[in-house]
Amino acid sequence: MAQTYRALAVLLSYPTEETAALMPAVMEALSSELLVPAPIVSRLRSLAEDLESGDLYETQARYVDLFDRTRSLSLQLYEHVHGESRDRGQAMVELLKLYSSHGLELTAKELPDHLPVFLEFLSQRPADEAAALLGQAAHVLEALRERLNKRESIYARVFDALVAIVEAYRNPEALKALLQEPEDNPDDLEALDRAWAEEQVTFGPDKVDCPKAAVLSRMKQEVA
Repeated sequence: MAQTYRALAVLLSYPTEETAALMPAVMEALSSELLVPAPIVSRLRSLAEDLESGDLYETQARYVDLFDRTRSLSLQLYEHVHGESRDRGQAMVELLKLYSSHGLELTAKELPDHLPVFLEFLSQRPADEAAALLGQAAHVLEALRERLNKRESIYARVFDALVAIVEAYRNPEALKALLQEPEDNPDDLEALDRAWAEEQVTFGPDKVDCPKAAVLSRMKQEVA
């Protein structure tokens, strides 16, 4: 099942020429391992084709608008669980310890709760353990799917796949609470100014930027 987690991580990585070249291998992995239901895999094909042959600048701009500029769609899992509280920093430390205990060492600028990084880690774990760990974030994955569907984003299909994997761990109450939180609009500059003004200034691993190239270099060797 390792290839499926890596394939989904590539689909959720920042689009580059490298990721575009990986799309045939991504679809082959998803189709052959059967961890994701076939109808969902079929729907993912249009996203893979778009990422493979679409205009690179357009796919990059779309990605940034969705996942980097819109905090309610952040791929940083703990952003949705802990926000900017101190608890997030401690949770990141514990996640780093978990990675390290199983031989996955991140670079200084990689955030452990970045979803593609987390999926790369899961690809190295036994199937049952990987599903259980991903299941802890089931409500976050479902919330992201709901929000992407509202935007009619093709990326919602990746979260269809992830939610299918964690079906047994779904938590309707946690999902309901998460969806009650207001969604931000990256084009509402006044609201963004208020959010930044109110944000607590903290220091620690959760304040380090995460370049997607580092984890992608590991995944490229495995998926291709």
